[in-house]
Amino acid sequence: MVSNIFNGVFQTSSPWMSFVVIINLILCLYPILGAMFWLCGAFAYVLFHRGEDRNQPSKLTNEPFITIMIPAHNEEVVIRKTLEYLLTQLNYHNYEVLVMDDGSTDHTPQILAELQKEYSRLRVIRIEENQGKAHAFNIGMFFAKGEYILSNDADTLPEKDALKKYMCYFTSPQGINYAAVTANMDVYNRSTLLGKSQTVEFSSIVGIIKRSQTAINNTMYAYSGANTMYRRDFLISVGGFRQDRATEDISIAWDHTFMNITPKFAPDIIFHMNVPETFRDLYKQRKRWAQGGTEVWLTNFTKIIRHPWQHRFVIPMLADTTLSIIWSFFFWITSIIFLLTMCYFLFTGNDERVWHGIVMSMIFVNFQLIAGLMQILAALILDFRGTKLRYLAFAPLYLLVTWLINPLTIVTTFPKAIKTIMGYGSGKWVSPERKADSNG
Repeated sequence: MVSNIFNGVFQTSSPWMSFVVIINLILCLYPILGAMFWLCGAFAYVLFHRGEDRNQPSKLTNEPFITIMIPAHNEEVVIRKTLEYLLTQLNYHNYEVLVMDDGSTDHTPQILAELQKEYSRLRVIRIEENQGKAHAFNIGMFFAKGEYILSNDADTLPEKDALKKYMCYFTSPQGINYAAVTANMDVYNRSTLLGKSQTVEFSSIVGIIKRSQTAINNTMYAYSGANTMYRRDFLISVGGFRQDRATEDISIAWDHTFMNITPKFAPDIIFHMNVPETFRDLYKQRKRWAQGGTEVWLTNFTKIIRHPWQHRFVIPMLADTTLSIIWSFFFWITSIIFLLTMCYFLFTGNDERVWHGIVMSMIFVNFQLIAGLMQILAALILDFRGTKLRYLAFAPLYLLVTWLINPLTIVTTFPKAIKTIMGYGSGKWVSPERKADSNG
C-alpha cells in the first residue's frame, strides 16, 4: 500500500514536487532516524571502544601539575562549598585552583579573600568588568601554572579520583593527541520532577550521543563546559576560546576538530552538577545552548562546503546540526499549520477530518515515542551500569521537553546567532539562580 502511494506520487508529480515530498518525509522521520542512528552508534562503541573507559588511577606513576580553573560571576551561594571540596577532598597532590572572578557584584570577592587566607594553593584573579566566561578563561589560561587545565563550574563537584583518571587518559599511548577529555555528567539536584527528568536527559546525551560520536569518527560536537580537562598547548594553538560566542564549550570542540586533534569522552570520570529546577531557568539555559550551536553552524558551514574532502571528518557533525536546525523550523511551522487546519475543520463541522488528523498525529507521535524510549533505555543501561534505570519513568517528560523546548529555542535564537556572526555578539553572562544544599 505504501509503495503504491509513493509510485503514484512520483508518477503524477513533477520532479520538483517529488523532491519536496522526499524532503518532507526526511524531516518528518528525522527524530526517529536520529534516535536509531545514536542507538546504532552506542552499540558500535560497546563493540570497539568499551575497554577504553576502564582506567585504573592506581597505575598513574607520576602527577603532572594541573590547574583547576573556575570562571565565576556572582556565585556567593555555591563558591565556598565548591572550593572547600576541590581544595581538600581530591585524591591528587600536584595542583592549584585558580578562580577568575568575572566582575562579581555580590559577596563572591569577600568569600574568595577569606578562603585565600586559609588555602595556599588557591589563587584569584579579579576582572573588574563582567565580559563573559570565555574571556575570563582566556585570561586565566595565561596565568595558569599547569600544563593541563580543568574547566570547572562554580557549582560542579568532580569525583575524588577525577584528576587521576583524567591524567590516565592524557598519559596513555593514545593520549599524546588528546586535545581535551570531557567527563560524564551526573545530576546532583534530583529533588524535583524537572531534576529527575534531566537525569534521564543527561544520561541520554552523554550515554548515547558522545559514545556514538566517538565510535563513528572519533569527534565530539561539544565538550562539557562544567568539567573538561584541556591540554594547555592545544588551547593556545586554536587561539583560546571564542569570546563572542554564547557557548564556549561547543565552539572549542569544533575548533579542535578542524585542527585534527582528538577530543575524548571519559564515561568513567563522574562529576556532579546542578541543573535548572524551574521551566524558566531551563528555557534560558536551552536558549543559550541553541544559540551557541547555531553560531558554530553558521561559522563553519561555508568552510566545510568549500573544502569537503579536507574537512570530511566534520561533515557528520555539520549534517546532523543542519538537519536539527531545519527540522526545528519545520516542526513549528507544520505544527502551527496543522493546528490552524484542525480549527478550520472543527468550525466548519468537518468532524471526520478532525478525527483523522488526530489519529494520524498520534500514530506519528507514538513512533517517535518508541524510538526515543529505545534510545533512553539503551543510554540508562550503558551509563553508570544501569543504576539509573529507576528514572525511566521520567522519560516522557524529558521527551516532551526535547520536542517542544529545544526546537523552539533554536527558532527564537536564530536571529541573535546571525547577529553574533556579523560581529555584534557579546560573551557577557548572568549566573543562573543558585540554591544551596539542593541535593535530593
